[in-house]
Amino acid sequence: MKTSRSQHAPALQRGLALLQTLATRPNGASQTELATILNLPQTAVHRIAAALEQLGYVQKHLATRTLRVTQKLLLLGQPHSGSRTLIEACLPYLREVSQLTNETTQLCVLAGAECIILEQIPSRHPFKYVVDLGSRVPAQCCAPGKAILAFLPEPDLSETLQSIAFQRFTQNSILSLEALHSELKHIQHCGYALDRGEHFDGIHCIAAPLLDAHGHCFAAITIAGPSSRIPEAKFETWGKAITDAASEAALQFLL
Repeated sequence: MKTSRSQHAPALQRGLALLQTLATRPNGASQTELATILNLPQTAVHRIAAALEQLGYVQKHLATRTLRVTQKLLLLGQPHSGSRTLIEACLPYLREVSQLTNETTQLCVLAGAECIILEQIPSRHPFKYVVDLGSRVPAQCCAPGKAILAFLPEPDLSETLQSIAFQRFTQNSILSLEALHSELKHIQHCGYALDRGEHFDGIHCIAAPLLDAHGHCFAAITIAGPSSRIPEAKFETWGKAITDAASEAALQFLL
């Protein structure tokens, strides 16, 4: 017997649609905006939002009255290995890289053609690069995104590359598939990825992939900071150190 659309759980569908909408809006959205976007009555949006807020998946900003997704939603889809989450397995190695470089250190995963920040240890410098957990960055213009892309299995890589919308953020942004393919080959050769101010002017990043037993990437560890503190002269030394830390983190997660 076939199930008609009317027999699906409408409340569940609406709740997921609301979460998906908020996940694409790092600054949040008001209930009025959500009602317009989702084509739902405001009373329905209010009920769904209240339930999700009570469960801890969305949070209301008291001043602006906007709703945002919380870290609980981010952690819901986090990979697990045995009794440990990816963050739990990687934290010691994030701290190790942070202490070595004194720059903001992050753990990232890929979602479609975007890189998502799962965890972060901010730099101790007064001027630092930090982002909100759950922030999304186009994969082709950040070091962790490129590190993951370079070690994806071929079917997944081809599908992801087809969904990339190339955009110029700075003069150094990658703007074509040909240029990106060339970059990914270089990353495969040296083992780590670089961002030379491709998303933000003056910000450099170095990232290394976490690989499974088949050599496929499931996450990346990266540092990010001003180019004056992460100059090209440090790329190779820190790149190798981050690669070593990422390898150890992957082993611990896969145990």
